[in-house]
Amino acid sequence: MSYEYFNPVRAVYGVGSLSRLFDLLQGRRALLVTFPEARDLGLIQRIEALLGDALTGVMDDVRPNPDVAELAAPYEAFWANDQGAEVIIAVGGGSAIDTAKALMVGSASGRFDDLVSGLASGKGFVPARVKTLIAVPTTAGTGSEVTPWATIWDRGRQVKHSLHLPQTWPTAALIDPELMLSLPASVTLQSGLDALSHALEAIWNVNANPVSDTFAVSAVHEILDVLPKLMHRLDDRILRAGMALAALKAGMAFSNTRTALAHSISYEMTLRYGLPHGIACSFSLPMVLERAVGQRADRDAVLTQALGPLGGAQQRLQEFIESLGVRTRFTDYGVDDIQAERMVANALTGARGRNFIGSETEAA
Repeated sequence: MSYEYFNPVRAVYGVGSLSRLFDLLQGRRALLVTFPEARDLGLIQRIEALLGDALTGVMDDVRPNPDVAELAAPYEAFWANDQGAEVIIAVGGGSAIDTAKALMVGSASGRFDDLVSGLASGKGFVPARVKTLIAVPTTAGTGSEVTPWATIWDRGRQVKHSLHLPQTWPTAALIDPELMLSLPASVTLQSGLDALSHALEAIWNVNANPVSDTFAVSAVHEILDVLPKLMHRLDDRILRAGMALAALKAGMAFSNTRTALAHSISYEMTLRYGLPHGIACSFSLPMVLERAVGQRADRDAVLTQALGPLGGAQQRLQEFIESLGVRTRFTDYGVDDIQAERMVANALTGARGRNFIGSETEAA
């Protein structure tokens, strides 16, 4: 067997790593893309002080789960007048980084519709112009800082677009645990469970390889240990640093495998039932684990490394998630058994569902 692992992102991890931002610009000018609360938290002021005249502007109105209706105007305004910005700096959670990935690839016309139509048609999108991206996550979970993927929602049509191009890899990621100290409990939990899902989804995955397995197993161990402690000590710098590192490892794992069945299920749970992404992609993990065990001996071996003996692993994983206050059954979210069966069957046919090691067996 031969394997290949690829990740071109320069990852800078550690307390105070935000101070490296100016050096990473290498004399280029940048636009800052961030979330509305960033100014109240002092983040925008810190970056303005770090970058000075190198900062050409600030876009600080990014909303959770960016929608096509919200992205069109800023996208077209940016490409009409980018003010000489060569780099986009995304500071925030997955939504800020996803927004920046959408902004960084310009259509020939400068119209956002051209990007969306390319994604919707399945023919892909070839950008006419590209900006460099530096990602600075303020949550420990999405992994978007070390992957090329972004999710763009179209709630009006009840669909999700996945943007993933060779050009949408960040050039660099700055992972500074200090930026995560202000995260409320709800976001800490949701992002932490998102990271757990990334790690497990990278294991029960047809695209897994020994390098992704190494990152994934380590991430699972650290999340299972750190996340419950962190939920009781949100201001603990050591725990924040541990969770940030675990999330980074999970991101490095699924950057090569992509996600699988749990994430495929999550998209409908978010669109139709309004579940936050971190909950939508993690509540089903015990169920997916049960379906994964026994599918392939090599994957069982890696799951054993991550979770211990597989006898009882589903129950232990369910108890872990529920101990954090997250319910793990479809019926808990108003989805009856018939709807759940249909949802899982549909998810298995999706692009992410087909990455699941049991997808061919279950489809048959």
